[in-house]
Amino acid sequence: MATVLSVSGSPSPASRTARLLRHLDRRLTAQGHDVIPLDVRTIPAEALLGADFRHPAIVAATELFDRADGVVIGTPVYKAAYSGLLKSLLDLLPQYALAGKTVLPLATGGSAAHVLAIDYALRPVLSSMGAAHVVQGWFTLDKDIAVADDGTLTVTPATGESLAQVVDQFSHALGSRTALLAAAG
Repeated sequence: MATVLSVSGSPSPASRTARLLRHLDRRLTAQGHDVIPLDVRTIPAEALLGADFRHPAIVAATELFDRADGVVIGTPVYKAAYSGLLKSLLDLLPQYALAGKTVLPLATGGSAAHVLAIDYALRPVLSSMGAAHVVQGWFTLDKDIAVADDGTLTVTPATGESLAQVVDQFSHALGSRTALLAAAG
């Protein structure tokens, strides 16, 4: 199938956003996709904040974006926008790093007031980076995501069902685009 880069823009090592992405990664893997996780917080701060385009971690992240057929971008919402950590990485990628790619934006937050962050903050940046298709994104309330002491993630049934539909739509769009590109040679 396709190679999917699953990017967590959360600065927290105990992030619900990152855990939710890894949960969704398993669904994409079960659908036959090769999923590569990338937690932006693992990239050295000096590379991100110093805009060091030649730092090996930035070069490696750029190569991951280049290899991917599709990209899932997950972020917590802070101040009605995606995380500054994610912005730091996106700013260091080539202008058209998403050219020809299918992209799924996902966000988590504490209030339904942040639901528009995907459409008004994140989607325009993804589009400006050349994404061929930004599929319908999804916002999940923090209260709908629970992490047990053993790290097991559960989501409320309604949220789980909605997320499954969004991921399946992304997978379908990704598969259609990959088949079209393969046919074009």
